Amino acid sequence: MPAESGSHGAHAAREDELTPAGRPAPQRLAQAALKDLPWEVGVAKPDPAIVVDGVTRTFGGLTAVSVDHLEVQRGGITGLIGPNGAGKTTLFNLLTGFDQPNTGTWSFDGKELGKLAPHQVARLGVVRTFQLTKALSRLTVLQNMLLGAQEQRGESFLRALVPGGWRAQEKANTEKAMELLRRFKLDAKKDDFAGILSGGQRKLLEMARALMSDPKVVMLDEPMAGVNPALTQSLLGHVKDLREEGMTVIFVEHDMDVVRDISDWVVVMAAGKVIAEGPPESISQNQAVVDAYLGAHHDAPLTVEEEDRVLAEVEAEIAREEHGDTSPGSDVITDGGRR
Repeated sequence: MPAESGSHGAHAAREDELTPAGRPAPQRLAQAALKDLPWEVGVAKPDPAIVVDGVTRTFGGLTAVSVDHLEVQRGGITGLIGPNGAGKTTLFNLLTGFDQPNTGTWSFDGKELGKLAPHQVARLGVVRTFQLTKALSRLTVLQNMLLGAQEQRGESFLRALVPGGWRAQEKANTEKAMELLRRFKLDAKKDDFAGILSGGQRKLLEMARALMSDPKVVMLDEPMAGVNPALTQSLLGHVKDLREEGMTVIFVEHDMDVVRDISDWVVVMAAGKVIAEGPPESISQNQAVVDAYLGAHHDAPLTVEEEDRVLAEVEAEIAREEHGDTSPGSDVITDGGRR
């Protein structure tokens, strides 16, 4: 099904959608790249950052993930949605090296990611956060941030014995960490243990720590889960900022209002498979998506004829009870005739 003329990106960029240099904002570029694509599973993207081919993951007799082909557009925000147990987090684990598939290949910028450990994937520029945050509770907020910096020379035993070889880098990392903490409004907490932060603050810390490695792709697993409404809007703003800085964002979310608000493209999974792709406005129109969330035989409004039939059956049941005859096959005369 082709995108409709009213979809995102169909009109020219306004002045408030331009960068200070006069170029279209990243949001506008992502939407323009996706706006004419057909709403089809596995559709090719103009500039894919991640490409998945034939990836499957089974646990015993259960197939958790079975993705034939999936491409993620560079520079956009892709929402990954689906009912519980659809395989979303398992797919995240596969793409970032926390799990290995039974079959299939996947790549980032043309580089194969199969068989790579999580830290190797992160060094290539693909980082992730977790639904249950992984902040180290017995380290301070600032120490957690410094863990996210890449290629720290002081981590080598021999180099650690020569402070002159790593002090300058440590100072630069600390300045960068403090800049990110100020951006996420956590700078006042820099000396607090991460374990005493609220759930929402831990989500912010994990997102900020991910940015310490200057990633190209950020994968967020339910970033709004368990976050109070006061922090939800802040997190939404930060996710949008990632796109404005040129990063590719993939996020798992159940709140459809959030998905519609920030997504350029939505991928829907059910029972381990991708069952639909398209812009946010297309998803609610897709019968496969409705069936996946509500079941193929979900309740629907009754027609007038169905309402009359149900009412007649109820009246017949009441009449049987009034006559003292509760046998299922009793004939009772109603306005609708003999039953």
